[in-house]
Amino acid sequence: MLKHFFQHPVINFVGRTVFYFLIILSLLYLYGYSGVGEGHFLYNEF
Repeated sequence: MLKHFFQHPVINFVGRTVFYFLIILSLLYLYGYSGVGEGHFLYNEF
């Protein structure tokens, strides 16, 4: 029953879309958390 439910094309598409959206969202969060956009410590005093 559950296997047949996930084989439906619409459910499969929505599930994959949500899955990839969560991956992209987590990568953007990690990119923002790493401080890439911030200045280097050497230039903070200038």
